[in-house]
Amino acid sequence: MESELYRKVYPIVMRIYRKTSLKRVTFTDADIVLTYLWAVLHDRPNNWACEKENWPIWYWRRRLPDPSTLCRRLRTEGVQQLLKGVEQACIDGVPQLCRWIDAKPLPIGGNSSDRQSGYGRAAGCKARGYKLYAVAEGYRGFVHWAIAPMQYNEARMATGLIDQLDQPGYLVGDTAYDSNRLYDLAAKKAIQLVAPKRMLQRGLGHRKNSVHRMRSIELGKQKFGKGLLKSRTQIERLFGQLTNFACGLKPLPNWVRTQFRVENWVRGKLIFHHLWRLKNLSETI
Repeated sequence: MESELYRKVYPIVMRIYRKTSLKRVTFTDADIVLTYLWAVLHDRPNNWACEKENWPIWYWRRRLPDPSTLCRRLRTEGVQQLLKGVEQACIDGVPQLCRWIDAKPLPIGGNSSDRQSGYGRAAGCKARGYKLYAVAEGYRGFVHWAIAPMQYNEARMATGLIDQLDQPGYLVGDTAYDSNRLYDLAAKKAIQLVAPKRMLQRGLGHRKNSVHRMRSIELGKQKFGKGLLKSRTQIERLFGQLTNFACGLKPLPNWVRTQFRVENWVRGKLIFHHLWRLKNLSETI
């Protein structure tokens, strides 16, 4: 499967790549991205991908960057833009009317020296690490996402994710997103946020509630709204697919620390997840 996915991503990288403006460089931005994605695909550190014996024989004629060059060039704007462009190219299909929003914890060891990580709520416990905050659709998968330390509130991170949405419709979340501010923010994008009312809240409180929150509560009482809330489990299935397929997002390895490296690692995994889903969807049609 690894070789098949790499052969799918290779032409995408080369198609999107534009010649770098850097002068006197031995390796193009495409070379750096392809080398890094080879490491991500096999759950290996960067220096592993810089050794020819870890590549198939058909790739041995190509020069490989050394680990220091790879790490340094990964931080350049051209390489980052190319990585993001490859990810967007893999998100194929027409935007859907219904989207879901949720977060997935990415814990690390408690003794890690990563100062950018944080302590926060994970799956039924407290943990240290980061969180993947994402908006997903049924066909296109994860369309928008962000990485932040574990302690960041999901409603706080939802602000930036909603700002990136450009299609009207419905956005379904759990009780963490039942916030008047988020309802109004989504409405500015012609999006109706739908979330169950917080169970600990008595009534609707003493403050004036957003009309869009009131509409969400009314939708929750109707068959259509109940169907929307029930569909939210789809994003949990997508998180399950992301972590369970062969090249998926496993627990963060020891060499993936600091937010920059975590973002690159997650982006690489999402690229291969999109390609894997497109392959499976095309086989079922």
